[in-house]
Amino acid sequence: MADFKVLLLDIEGTVCPISFVKVVLFPHALEALPGVLERQWNDPNFAQYRDAFPEEYRDDQGALEQHVRDLVNKDVKMPYLKALQGYLWEAGYASGQIKAPLFPDVAPFMTESQAKGKKVMIYSSGSVPAQKLLFAHTDAEPSDLTPLISDWFDTVNAGPKTSVSSYKTILSTHPDVSPANWLFLSDNLKEVDAALTAGMRSLPVSRPGNPAIPEDHPLFTVAVSDFSTLSQ
Repeated sequence: MADFKVLLLDIEGTVCPISFVKVVLFPHALEALPGVLERQWNDPNFAQYRDAFPEEYRDDQGALEQHVRDLVNKDVKMPYLKALQGYLWEAGYASGQIKAPLFPDVAPFMTESQAKGKKVMIYSSGSVPAQKLLFAHTDAEPSDLTPLISDWFDTVNAGPKTSVSSYKTILSTHPDVSPANWLFLSDNLKEVDAALTAGMRSLPVSRPGNPAIPEDHPLFTVAVSDFSTLSQ
């Protein structure tokens, strides 16, 4: 797999523990939400996030807060929720309260890939601003890995992560690179299947805390548990 030209990475369960989002990020956003709604409801900087919600929630702080909590509890990945969460996380990252815990093989592999002339890109259900916050505040050294990343994709500019058309959209943004020269890594087998169907190369990622890949799955034997093996 060392001959890929574009490395496309999922985030949750691929570059950081699957628990980070649910145990750290989601609770932080919900804890910060009431204060932000109280202080910034009519702030022009916040209005863009408020007004992205369905009309019935835009004029009622309590209704918007409850809707956010319902969506988080149900793990519904609505773009307007993801945008608001990114906004709520920004202060947490800036204060040092939040730092993304990357698996130890991630930063070296990203650095090595870029040094070899490969492009490193991200595709996550989290909004692009939230992705940039995460990679700018990691526990790696240096902590800001955004200079290594050349492009960012989410459910707004690409589409749902289990849809084949989303990967075709991503491919279309870099027509100079053949689909066969892309490598997408994800812990989600449906996402891997969609990328493969779109023509990319793709491998499932097996990390501590991830759901086990069924032993009878065709990709079980090629699952990646350490990115360093991809350089060989």
